[in-house]
Amino acid sequence: MSDLFNPDLNPEGQVWSVSSLTSSIKRLFEDNFYFVNVEGEVSNFRPSSTGHIYFTLKDSDAVISAALFKGRISGCRVIPENGMQVIVTGKIDVYAPRGSYQIIVENIRPAGKGRLLEILEERKKKLASEGLFSQEHKKTLPPYPRKVAVVTSPTGAAVKDILRVLARRSAAPRIIILPAPVQGEGAAEKIAQQIRRAGAYALGDVVIVARGGGSLEDLMPFNEESVVRAVYECPLPVISGVGHEIDVTLTDLAADVRAATPSAAAELVSDRSEDLLIRARGFRRETAGILETRIEAYKNRLRKSGTDNLAKAAESRIEDAIRRCDYAFEDLKTAASEKLSIAENRLKLVKNSLMDSSPLEILKRGYARVTSNGKNITESSELKKDDNIKIHFSAGSADARITEINK
Repeated sequence: MSDLFNPDLNPEGQVWSVSSLTSSIKRLFEDNFYFVNVEGEVSNFRPSSTGHIYFTLKDSDAVISAALFKGRISGCRVIPENGMQVIVTGKIDVYAPRGSYQIIVENIRPAGKGRLLEILEERKKKLASEGLFSQEHKKTLPPYPRKVAVVTSPTGAAVKDILRVLARRSAAPRIIILPAPVQGEGAAEKIAQQIRRAGAYALGDVVIVARGGGSLEDLMPFNEESVVRAVYECPLPVISGVGHEIDVTLTDLAADVRAATPSAAAELVSDRSEDLLIRARGFRRETAGILETRIEAYKNRLRKSGTDNLAKAAESRIEDAIRRCDYAFEDLKTAASEKLSIAENRLKLVKNSLMDSSPLEILKRGYARVTSNGKNITESSELKKDDNIKIHFSAGSADARITEINK
């Protein structure tokens, strides 16, 4: 306790010398304010020729002088500049020759935005050391996602940008909005909760975490550890579309893919599907041309055969094949917007069905068709001894007579 507050040592009417009063005040400061943290704006920055730095720390209502001696400069996190918002750590000292007090600076660190950046850097180093940003952990995006979960504000600019991009795509995936506030108190917890929900219930083939641009403070929920860990632990691929291109959050670093904007994230999940549909349409046109050419060739061969029964049977088969081709075209058209692999498989089925259905192809493999009186014979019980039959080959035919029947 300073003598100033001791009634026994400071009786009423006592007269102090300037030195003794100043010394008592000095002890008062040293006893009660040995180390303090003071936040304020740097002004009146004055480096001395001896290497020391003197400046004033101020806020809207008061100022305090500060001295940073040369030996302490190297240990400070930042060097003060006029206008900089800082937190100064030091002890209060009374300079007796001038009767003024000041703070003797031990350390300086940034405050406000600078402090946020410092916190982010420390958090980034911590999470990076745990492997949350490692390339080895990142998952590849599915080539043709049909369902996309979007974690964002349902009324924000980000969701509007995403829907606007997908509206231009004829093969756009289905969107499931998982609403969450994207700034303010409690936003990080809600965002992390929705990411975990998307992964737990497989609400999409891929997850987009998005919001529009904003200040560093606005984007802070996407720098919170809870959100970064939720992105890292999500079993589904995660695209981060947070802020503008120049904004980089810790969520961007943990995500499997970073998109510069929410619109760019929408492009990533729709471009390949659109390309698939265009390619499938091209395959359909090409296939139709091939089939038409082959059908016309079969017709020409049948016209030249001169055998009415064969022509009628072949035409019937070809018409059936044409109908199945038409059905296959419709199936191909519907399936093309789904997946390229389905379109290709159905195309192969159409080709195989056409080839297998052709009587000429069957005859080419060594089989023959037997008729009696214009009727196809499929079993020996349909014949009797001395019946005349006709055997049809892939090229030409032969007449024969039954000499013996084996049942």
